[in-house]
Amino acid sequence: MRVYLPLTFEGLADVDAAGSVPPDVEKFVADDESEEAEYAALMTAAAAAAQLAGGTQRRVVLVADVLDLAGGVPRKMWASVHVDLDVDPDPDDDLAWYATQEITDLLAGR
Repeated sequence: MRVYLPLTFEGLADVDAAGSVPPDVEKFVADDESEEAEYAALMTAAAAAAQLAGGTQRRVVLVADVLDLAGGVPRKMWASVHVDLDVDPDPDDDLAWYATQEITDLLAGR
């Protein structure tokens, strides 16, 4: 099942260094497998990411495919990362997509 995990850039750096997302990070799941439902889950996680960042940073959402919602999410399950391009994002803007292999470069260029 695909999950959307709201993070801050610091949180992304932490999970990248650990190689896993802890089980207590909030997970959002789409209502169904439609593109519209997946987008809605992504944007709901983006809103949660904005709250985590206090509305002062770019939104970060890690996307993963998991078998168990209750457990942690190891790197091998990560599918992509979505972030705002602008430092002062509009909450209605779409997020940019990055492959998980780009996380190190993404964090370096914050």
